[in-house]
Amino acid sequence: MLEGLRILLLEDEFLIAMDVELLCREHGAADVSTARTLDEVGDLAEFNAAILDIFVDGASTLDFADTLRGAGTPFVFASGHTDNVEIAMRFPDVTLVGKPYAGNDLVEALAIACGRVPAVSDADPAGAA
Repeated sequence: MLEGLRILLLEDEFLIAMDVELLCREHGAADVSTARTLDEVGDLAEFNAAILDIFVDGASTLDFADTLRGAGTPFVFASGHTDNVEIAMRFPDVTLVGKPYAGNDLVEALAIACGRVPAVSDADPAGAA
């Protein structure tokens, strides 16, 4: 589902980052670059998708998410902070995958954000092809 994608993973928890990187590679990602802080992100042109924790190293990633949206880079949030009203209001079209999450849920959410898999609401309810 993630074939060929160059993914930015903004995650400050080392073990989670390792698991997500492996998961993305197992689903075909060409590259996964992990940043533990916003200062480590680098050139956005290097990525065509992103997975963001809402807080990294004590800093909110919401302004950075605005930057991604402005650049047209699809992304999802993956965070333990799932009750944030600001996220729902500011990013109503972005999926928030709550930690702990099943790996397939995260991969599917990113694939949907990238247009690789149709969202459930986009599917034909009759199942017609």
